[in-house]
Amino acid sequence: MTTDSTLPREPEPQDAPPVAAEPADVPRVRRKVALATAIGNFVEWFDSGAYAIMSATIAGLFFPQYDKTAALLATWAVFAGGFIARPVGAAFFGRYGDRIGRNRMLALSVLCMSGSTLLIGLLPNYATIGIAAPVLLFLLRAVQGFSTGGEYTGASAFIMEYAPEGRRARYASVVPLTVGLASVAGALTGLVITSSLTEGALESWGWRVPFLLAGPLGLIGLYLRTRIEDTPVFRAMERREAVRQSPLRDAWRVCRRQVLTLFGYSITNAVGYYLMSSYMISYMSEEVGYTKSEAMLVGLVAMLAYSVACPFMAAASDRYGRRPMLLAACGGFAVTTLPVFWLIGTGLPGALVGTSVLAVCVAVIGTSNVPAMVEMFPGQLRASGSALGYTAAYVLFGGTAPFVATGLVTAADSPLAPGVYLMGLAIVSALVVLFSFRETLRLPLTRTTVE
Repeated sequence: MTTDSTLPREPEPQDAPPVAAEPADVPRVRRKVALATAIGNFVEWFDSGAYAIMSATIAGLFFPQYDKTAALLATWAVFAGGFIARPVGAAFFGRYGDRIGRNRMLALSVLCMSGSTLLIGLLPNYATIGIAAPVLLFLLRAVQGFSTGGEYTGASAFIMEYAPEGRRARYASVVPLTVGLASVAGALTGLVITSSLTEGALESWGWRVPFLLAGPLGLIGLYLRTRIEDTPVFRAMERREAVRQSPLRDAWRVCRRQVLTLFGYSITNAVGYYLMSSYMISYMSEEVGYTKSEAMLVGLVAMLAYSVACPFMAAASDRYGRRPMLLAACGGFAVTTLPVFWLIGTGLPGALVGTSVLAVCVAVIGTSNVPAMVEMFPGQLRASGSALGYTAAYVLFGGTAPFVATGLVTAADSPLAPGVYLMGLAIVSALVVLFSFRETLRLPLTRTTVE
């Protein structure tokens, strides 16, 4: 173990309570923590699923239809625009979580997300207010991005700081699992709406339904999060006066290797997830020729495969370690992505098999990414450091994935182009894990030193 001299260990008084002192009723508290994390995270990610599912309809309602491809690209540009505010959100919520507390940060995050998503469902379209419609859509997506900037990493730190030793990844898998379940719920909602409504009803009011659901769901998430005490790790840091005043600056100053390593392997996680969850529906309907219902069915099966795989992959991560699982995921993407995109073009059965394989690869990398990014940072810099590396990857690569993939298909005149893109990123991430990632499985979450 190495200790960075620029981040000294805070002295602990002789009569200090144990750093990771747990509540008396541990099982009940952990169940409440898991529920609060799950529902809040579900609300946060349901909006991305809703936007992706309704992307073709939104393109027709919010952008002039001079060019169908241009309108779809504009829709994905607004989707990517939601990621522009993520670095600001990551900086704000990361600093807030390390200074004020994990639970307060998460309560504010879910409030911002549910409010902005609800307002998207109330927006007038281009025919009603002209250019103001896409501008307002972009601004509300930016608020969503601001919120998401701290949600995923904050929720990961929150639940893991309550988790028992040896089962961290299994507890942390609640975070990627609820992302998957939110996408399944979004896909089901979209499938029911598009298959049961006429085109006129869908464009008039049907597309708004998934966004309007965010209001009541957000209130439930907010209620649960405000009724949970902050984590044992954060409360212990408060008792010892170990909370840092400039955690964001300190995280970059003394944990730069960890931030850059996290960024390096998260780019594959980001692109793999957003190609699977957000891009695939429009890709199949616009580029390959499937009906919207068929594309949504494939998306639903893929997200179900992802959700089912998450607990199993998390258990494997707790048994074998983060590094082997991250390498296995990168290798899986590098080997299977091109065959997956080829299978999608062979018909519905091939598309179901191919996207399910892609989904399992995303589950492998996601369920080890979550515990690894929490474990690699010391407690007082955890929310800030993980938000920096993870969010940068999702801003630069995840948010732009649908836009880049659409552009690559057009530029290369090949439906396989997005697969080549993901394969190349997976090779880069594998090299980062091989040469820069140090196993974090056994690192204590209560430490105040850089490993």
